[in-house]
Amino acid sequence: MSASTRNLLQLTDAHIAYGKVEAVRGVSLDVAEGEIVTIIGANGAGKTTLLNAIMGILPLRGGVTFAGTDFARLEIEDRVAAGLSLVPEHRELFTAMNVEDNLRLGAFRVGKSSPAQSLDRVYALFPRLKERRRQLAGTLSGGEQQMLAMGRALMGVPKLLMLDEPSLGLAPTIVADIFRTITELRGSGVSVLLVEQNAQAALQIAGRAYVMELGEFVLAGTAKDIAANAGVAASYLGF
Repeated sequence: MSASTRNLLQLTDAHIAYGKVEAVRGVSLDVAEGEIVTIIGANGAGKTTLLNAIMGILPLRGGVTFAGTDFARLEIEDRVAAGLSLVPEHRELFTAMNVEDNLRLGAFRVGKSSPAQSLDRVYALFPRLKERRRQLAGTLSGGEQQMLAMGRALMGVPKLLMLDEPSLGLAPTIVADIFRTITELRGSGVSVLLVEQNAQAALQIAGRAYVMELGEFVLAGTAKDIAANAGVAASYLGF
């Protein structure tokens, strides 16, 4: 990380519990401006739990700052307004509404009164959504629904976009499109925190990576170094 680059998200010694069961223990991470960071790990490792806690959906014990602001007691709406967005694993679209109405709801959550510019930006990233803008979200393909979920989050003009398993259930060609778009987002000034089971694809586009097992980070470093780790290759890359 260069001296001119500052941390956007800083998480320190985070603990997250479901009742008396601690699902995440002593986790610290950071995401800098203009950076893609990925968290890889098996199902049940705690990755989704961690993203939900950063978003404010679950309680978190520990330090969490975003753009220099203490997020520990902020409501979800305030976190969104500050520039944090989450695309959840199951997308959570309004399936009985059309594509454009779903997108406009993304701007409404942060009080954007004129989302035309944001719409243009999303349609430039995802031309297929523009073609389908009057189509009901529930009738879209899985790949198109993922594009819509990402586009809706981008309507709020986030500084940091958190993505939970964006490739889940998608055909390889669609996965390639999604990951290409994630790379383009970094170029437009949006930082990305990516949770992804497709470790090989995630490590190809990320600058840094964390490996999560049983609620803890067991490795952290550059994506290149993590990909070259023999244990990671055997467990997550199929080598």
